[in-house]
Amino acid sequence: MGDLRSSKTQSLEDLAATLQSIGLSDVPQSPNAHPTLNAVDIYRSHLAELLGSITGVDAARFYPALSWTQTLDKGDLVLPVPALRVKGKKPNELAAEWADKFPPSPLVEKPVVNGTFLQFNFKTEALKKIILPSILKSQSTYGSNPTNGLEDPANPEKGKKTIIVEFSSPNIAKPFHAGHLRSTIIGGFLANLYEGAGWNVVRMNYLGDWGKQYGVLANGYQQFGSEQELLKDPIAHLFDVYVKINERKTPQDKVIKEKKEKVKALQAEGGSIEGLESELAALVEESEDEKARKYFKRMEDGDEEALALWRKFRDLSIAKYKETYSRLNIQYDRYSGESQVTAESIEVAAQILEKTGVSQISEGAVIVDLTQHQKKLGKALVKKKDGTSLYLTRDIGELMQRYEDYKFDKIIYVVASQQDLHLAQLFKIVELMGRKDISDKCQHINFGMVLGMSTRKGTVKFLNDILHDVGEKMHVVMRANEAKYEQVENPEKTADIVGITAVMVQDMSGKRINNYEFDINRMTSFEGDTGPYLQYAHARLCSIERKAQISHADLLTADLSLLTEPHAINLVRVLAQYPDVVQNTLKTNEPVTILTYLFQMTHRLSSSYDVLKVVGSEPELKKARMALYACARQVLNNAMKLLGLSPVER
Repeated sequence: MGDLRSSKTQSLEDLAATLQSIGLSDVPQSPNAHPTLNAVDIYRSHLAELLGSITGVDAARFYPALSWTQTLDKGDLVLPVPALRVKGKKPNELAAEWADKFPPSPLVEKPVVNGTFLQFNFKTEALKKIILPSILKSQSTYGSNPTNGLEDPANPEKGKKTIIVEFSSPNIAKPFHAGHLRSTIIGGFLANLYEGAGWNVVRMNYLGDWGKQYGVLANGYQQFGSEQELLKDPIAHLFDVYVKINERKTPQDKVIKEKKEKVKALQAEGGSIEGLESELAALVEESEDEKARKYFKRMEDGDEEALALWRKFRDLSIAKYKETYSRLNIQYDRYSGESQVTAESIEVAAQILEKTGVSQISEGAVIVDLTQHQKKLGKALVKKKDGTSLYLTRDIGELMQRYEDYKFDKIIYVVASQQDLHLAQLFKIVELMGRKDISDKCQHINFGMVLGMSTRKGTVKFLNDILHDVGEKMHVVMRANEAKYEQVENPEKTADIVGITAVMVQDMSGKRINNYEFDINRMTSFEGDTGPYLQYAHARLCSIERKAQISHADLLTADLSLLTEPHAINLVRVLAQYPDVVQNTLKTNEPVTILTYLFQMTHRLSSSYDVLKVVGSEPELKKARMALYACARQVLNNAMKLLGLSPVER
């Protein structure tokens, strides 16, 4: 039961035998086609051959032009004739002519002309024989194409390409807020997507773990900290300390700012500032801000006592984050952070900027003027007057260091759209430094904001609180159906898993760039396109499998010609699309591409149960229908895991 785990894919020999039984002497194979991994490639290759033979146009031009359709009433594949740019006749005339000449085929019906489009419908008997055994044999690998990530698909010996996915990246001692949640969910999905596509994936968390705020925090801890509270819940306690010390710091900063403005105004008028200046100097010297600056300076200078406390905060926070990440099915290969960027790599970056003339001195600070390359990129500050490095400088140093360490082929930064300018500046500066080879491999995957999130702690949103609240709400919703509730072995754990699914699915339900409203009532509903709806669909299929009691080996011998109802045929057609959907997602980098497909598929499923009954049907029909449902469950399971969800069985 469960995942029918297997690393098998259907063999070419099996496929050739299936196609021979349908009336095709060999496996149609165009360049870039993967017939054992994606059955629709068989159809594309076959159509390209046939169309090439009747039109005089090179068959290789047809293959990439044949695309899948948005709805089944438009066929299974569609050819937009204008895309081929054939001269001499109008596209609608060519479409009619080619449809007329189209020869009989064991795989596809005669095409339907729709204006300048040719719509192709797959013959149902052949489709059932090709698709369902392919899913039953491939099992957990159905839908993925590991050749995508090869250095050279023609020569697997050359190994895999490497991609770094940097995501989540919270600040230690600040709450893990909604923006980090989005980055975590989207980044976790992208890492799974590229792993399934055969890439060597490095999951990286770039923590906000350095800077003057650690001086603020360390001084605050000495005044308000408790070892006991720190060990119990480091993230919450450090945040508490941070809030308390800032309550003291903020009014001081305000007074100092006002005094500075007064000094400036007096200077402009030519008045005496002697007394004011010494007053200001005394205020600054005693301020929490100055104490924090001095503490951080000790950290930067390698003072062991200062670093020991910082290290303790960092290690305890990471341990706590790991617990939360594991609830979201996420592990990291590396916890990096601003603290890990070496002074050497920052210095090297600064020297290159200077040597190449990319940077210039402006009022004592080092800047890069990007307006001459792209107006909207503005001027970027890389070093302050006092010589301290900025976020941007550290990012340049870190990117160079990563390239040295991993020699990556691609790096994705999963960061909110508020950082669009920052990352565009980073990539452009690296290019201007003469490292276009690195900047070309960089991609920013951005996303919008989550609106309306509040938990019991008021305005501060700790991720654990969010997950706890949703889990509790889910438990209440599940309890409403007493009969089903009693069948669940561990209701608290199931409510937690389904609650996490609810949060993740709501996050992935729209285009990444869109903002969305955090709505706990809507997301925990079993009605509509929600996470609980998907979990219910999976649990229901598992229940049908348990009741049917047919072994996996027996399903492979099912007589699929018994599946004649339109509900069954259309479900097979949708299951056939899944590998194409995954392939398309590598282009869109949008989890909603997978989710939209899943909701379409599960809607078809729920309308099929009354028509395609398993229990109570005669044995051969029962076996054929169970083979169809087992395939649907496998596709649902594979897609949910790709999204980072944990499918439940009850």
